[in-house]
Amino acid sequence: MSTTQEQRPIRCLVAKVGLDGHDRGAHVITRAFRDAGFEVVYSGLHRSPDEIVQATVQEDVDVLGISILSGAHNTLVPKILDGLEEYGAKEDTLVVLGGIVPEKDEEKLETRGVAAIFGPGASMDDAVQFVRENAPGR
Repeated sequence: MSTTQEQRPIRCLVAKVGLDGHDRGAHVITRAFRDAGFEVVYSGLHRSPDEIVQATVQEDVDVLGISILSGAHNTLVPKILDGLEEYGAKEDTLVVLGGIVPEKDEEKLETRGVAAIFGPGASMDDAVQFVRENAPGR
């Protein structure tokens, strides 16, 4: 890349998966990412794993932020990761998770491909910094 050419902003999809209807945290992180200069697409509520995978691929995002509070993280998140792998997008997409995930489940999700898990009370600055430092191609 030439020094006169600017790098495009980090593109993020913030997604609500499953029947979880609590979207306050998703809106907060969406705003924090936009304020940080990221391009952000918000999926809206009640998206299926396949809808999230399709949106991730179609929007050509660098980062997929999954917000989940329903307790179905061990079922729904692996389906999303499998879908990303099926489309060849897993290596090019930083996947982060926000919401309530018991500590005993964190390692399993990280082993599957979740790069970071931000629980209740997590710092928005920490989340933004993590994305800046770890988004593919940065």
